[in-house]
Amino acid sequence: MGDPKKQRKKFDTPRFPWQMDALETELKLLGEYGLRNKREIWRHKTLLSKYRGIGRSLLGRSVEERRRQEKQLLDRLHRLGILPDEAALDDVLDMTLENILERRLQTLVFNKGLAKSIQQARQLITHGHIAIEGRRVSTPSYLVLKDEEAKITYATKSPLANPDHPLQSSISVSTEPVSTSKEEKSRE
Repeated sequence: MGDPKKQRKKFDTPRFPWQMDALETELKLLGEYGLRNKREIWRHKTLLSKYRGIGRSLLGRSVEERRRQEKQLLDRLHRLGILPDEAALDDVLDMTLENILERRLQTLVFNKGLAKSIQQARQLITHGHIAIEGRRVSTPSYLVLKDEEAKITYATKSPLANPDHPLQSSISVSTEPVSTSKEEKSRE
C-alpha cells in the first residue's frame, strides 16, 4: 500500500517529450479543455492507456475467461459515459483521449451553460460553486458518471444559486446552445 503521506505519480510522461507534433496537440488540448497543465493530459492519457491495455489483454484470453471481465470493463466505461451501452470490446481499443476529456466536470459545466468559458467553469468548480446531487465538488478533473450528468447545478449555499445574481444573468444572456466537440467534428 505504501505510506499515505507519500503520494505516487498518477501519470506517465511522454517517451519523447520534445516532438513538435505531440507538443502542438497537447497545447491544443490545453486550450480547448481549459486544463491547468500538461500533467492533467498525461494523467488522462495514462487512464486511457490502462483501459486499452486491459482490453488488449482480454482479447488474448479464451472466451470463458474473458466474458466476466469484459462485462465489468464495458459496464465501468458505460457508467462513466465514455462508451455507449451496446459497445463491444473493440470500442475500448478505439477510445481516444477526447472521449475521456469530454467527461470531466469542467467540460460538462461549460457545455451545460453554467459558465461563460471553460476557464470560468474551472474557477467556479475550484471555488465551490458547483454541486452534483447537492454535494459540492471542487475538482475540475472529476470524471462525471452518466447518471450524475443531469444533476450538475450550482451549490445551494453559493451566491450563484440565486437567479438574480449578476454573473448568472450575464451567463444566461451570453450563452447560446453550446455544441460539444464531437458534434462539431461530425458537422465537418
